[in-house]
Amino acid sequence: LYLKRLIVGGFDKVYEIGRLFRNEGMSVKHNPEFTSIELYEAYADYVTMMEYTEKLIKGLVAEICENSKIDYGEFKIDFSVPFKRITMIDVIQEVTGVNFKAFFGDYEMAKKESTLVQPTFICDYPVEISPLTKRKREAPELVERFELFIAGRELANAYSELNDPDDQRRRFKHQMELREKGDEEANIIDEDFLTALSYGMPPTGGLGIGIDRLVMLLTNSQSIRDVILFPTMRPLKS
Repeated sequence: LYLKRLIVGGFDKVYEIGRLFRNEGMSVKHNPEFTSIELYEAYADYVTMMEYTEKLIKGLVAEICENSKIDYGEFKIDFSVPFKRITMIDVIQEVTGVNFKAFFGDYEMAKKESTLVQPTFICDYPVEISPLTKRKREAPELVERFELFIAGRELANAYSELNDPDDQRRRFKHQMELREKGDEEANIIDEDFLTALSYGMPPTGGLGIGIDRLVMLLTNSQSIRDVILFPTMRPLKS
């Protein structure tokens, strides 16, 4: 939210690379402390961010790897072709046969698709799980958001940023209701950010990429602990 306040203040493009902490537990693809790049650009949207993401990752593969087809565990990932783009609704229908638009219940279903091996942008998420994202004008129950999956893992998350202060306040209030019901990851109301939005934020695209997971992919590392110098470890049993 601080970076978006800079967009309100007149910066056309901002980015930050830093260490973050989230209490998401530990696994081969999760570490509570991790490295991320986050960027925002005025007068851009999630399609712009999609183009940036594909160009960036293909450029890194070309620079670091021997060719455009790389090994990751048992997978062979092909970066020589355009990344697939598909909506969350369509990919669930394609893989499971579930009509997600009619069901609209388990929003985590798409994130469990082990079939997402080749680079795939999953687009257009339900508004309920995207409190900072602009609605799609032709389908207001959805938002302009994508996540990039490669080898079954999420590497990037991007939005057309919500810049309507009234809608943002309603979304924050809904998040607070979820928080009161026990959802510790729900957002809290940020009055300073709402004040900034009331002055006016231009249409903006935002993107976040997990650097540790990207390094895992480029180095064929199966655990995030292999690419972090001092990973969080489970305590020894006494």
